[in-house]
Amino acid sequence: MQPGDDVARLLLAALDRAGLTLRDGDVIAIAQKIVSKAEGRLVALAGVEPGDEAQRLAAQVGNDPRLMELILRESEAVSRLRQGVIIVRHRLGFTSANAGIDRSNVGPGGGDEVLLLPLDPDVSARRIREVIMGETGAAVGVVITDSHGRPFRLGTVGVAIGVAGLPALWDRRGESDRYGYRLQHTDVGVADEIAAAAGLLMGQAAEGLPAVLLRGLHLPPADGRAADLIRPKELDLYR
Repeated sequence: MQPGDDVARLLLAALDRAGLTLRDGDVIAIAQKIVSKAEGRLVALAGVEPGDEAQRLAAQVGNDPRLMELILRESEAVSRLRQGVIIVRHRLGFTSANAGIDRSNVGPGGGDEVLLLPLDPDVSARRIREVIMGETGAAVGVVITDSHGRPFRLGTVGVAIGVAGLPALWDRRGESDRYGYRLQHTDVGVADEIAAAAGLLMGQAAEGLPAVLLRGLHLPPADGRAADLIRPKELDLYR
């Protein structure tokens, strides 16, 4: 994947090689890395000049000051610090380690190049969906995925950072369960569940599978955004 590559058309070519025809209701989960690469979000650390704050925080946690500078540029606020770890509130609204900046599966540069998240993953998902629908006529959904850690739980899981053509949240409040109880608090993070399921196939190392086709989901019609999944500050009990 190179800057300027057309992710949608590459996906369509891959589907054609696999003998797959898209259907209405299909969902394509796409790893953030290929979207970021296509959008030119690769940064060479050699060209980054760390500021005073980046150098101060890097000394605290033992990070490369150049990487710390990029983390700060991509963030709204620092949430937690400890040796080897910095947790920030990303400019896109979610909280994550290192502002989602990654060195794995970036390229053969020995770690001197890092990959930032797309500028607006919801817009990226919408553009990919529009091209795919224009070429195939199939009303598909698109989820751009990334791997995040979670407070109070070990291990990373796939989460949705970009969504188009499906609900990010499925509000099931007011529906009845099997025994007639009316649901009171059931907002389902559909897009995150899709991202996590796709992550089982995508993997985290050398699997080389950046996109997964999900079929057979029965979702309500909606055109959500990953931004819908961000808990508002006034409802966040842990800030």
